[in-house]
Amino acid sequence: MKEVLIETETINLDQFLKWSGIFSTGGEAKIAITQGSVKVNGIIETKRSRKLKESDVVEFEGYRLVVVRR
Repeated sequence: MKEVLIETETINLDQFLKWSGIFSTGGEAKIAITQGSVKVNGIIETKRSRKLKESDVVEFEGYRLVVVRR
């Protein structure tokens, strides 16, 4: 599991995936999310505007990322 540091209290799912380096653009992240390829805390999430907070776990194609606040 990889920790991804954020500097705000929350971050949108699509922004988080781009910030983590999984995707190079927000558009790529949006497509993966709307296709149902991304899980948040073990549940498929199709809303790119889903707010993530510290300790949320995001999964995509073998990647497991945990949100950590600085």
